[in-house]
Parts: sequence; C-alpha cells; structure tokens
Amino acid sequence: MALVGLVRVSTQKQETQRQHDALDPICVKVFEEKVSGKLKIEDRPGLEEALGYMREGDMLTVQEVDRLGRNLLEGLIVLNDLFEQGKAVKVLEGIAAGEHTERTFLLDLALALAEDRRRDIVKKTKNGLEAARARGKVGGRPRVVDDDKRAVILTRREKGQSIRVIADAVGVSVGTVSSVLKDAAVTDDAEAQP
Repeated sequence: MALVGLVRVSTQKQETQRQHDALDPICVKVFEEKVSGKLKIEDRPGLEEALGYMREGDMLTVQEVDRLGRNLLEGLIVLNDLFEQGKAVKVLEGIAAGEHTERTFLLDLALALAEDRRRDIVKKTKNGLEAARARGKVGGRPRVVDDDKRAVILTRREKGQSIRVIADAVGVSVGTVSSVLKDAAVTDDAEAQP
C-alpha cells in the first residue's frame, strides 16, 4: 500500500507549498491541480492523474478533506465517486483526519464545516472592503505601476516597441503593460469626446 497525494488550490495565484510540505515526505507521488473543486472527477486533471497512477490498495491522500471539493456538495460527489471505485482516502488534518473507505458522519461534517468557513471568509472580506470604501480607502494589492513607470510604458509604445519588450524593460508583466495601454486609450477617448 502506498500513499498518493493530491494538492489542490482554486486559482493559479494560490500557493501550494503548505500542502506539499505535508504530503511530499509521506507520499510516493504527489499530483497537483490548480482548478476549482468541480463536481466531477473527469473535470479535475490532477485528481484523474492521481487515480490513474494508483494501484490496488493505494490511498489517495489530502492534507484536508476540503481539497477534494470546495463545498459540501462537490466534496460529497467526489468522495462518493472515489468510494464507488473502491478507492480509499487518507486525510491528514482536521476532524476527518484518518483513513476512510466509505462516507462517514465525520467526513460529511468536515466538508460542511469547510464550506461554512469558506462562506465566512468571503463574507468577512466583503464586509472589510465595504468598510474600507466607506472610509475612502480602496482594498486590494498596491499598484505595480506608478506614474513614472506609466510614462515610460506610454513613451516606449509611442516609439513602436512591442508590449513584451516594454514589459521586460520596465520589469512588469505583459498583462500589466496591456492594462496601462488600455487605460490610456480609454482616457484618451473620454477626453476626445465633447
């Protein structure tokens, strides 16, 4: 019997290191996916790869049960699919920690609590952003492009340089340069209108 790990986060920008720290030392192989916890296994490339790699008796291993699905329904669907295929699941942390070969009250409860925790985080974040806006502050990350970088981007573009060349020269992403150029075009259009 071997442990086969699954690391999942919902977006490309989220970090996976904490999950790898827990799984890498104990698993023969760890699969990673950066996708939302969708309803079906076939929509989850990392999970499908992990299941294809597993031999009889191996256990799919996750740090926490919510790595199987982002909410109660999705987690239950994935668990049901796994157990119907005869796959066992090992959860390392949380109230559902342990080895599972069938659905249990603790697994269901852990998924319900994870969904509630996620909903609470979203609500608190939204409330915090609204409170900050009411005080005249805007939430989010600090701007990457200040006025000086913006001027350099616009000047280089006027000289005919490509977006990629500008991005490399200024030290920002291609997307950031595109956004600056797009914002400048919108501003120019707005100023040109009577």
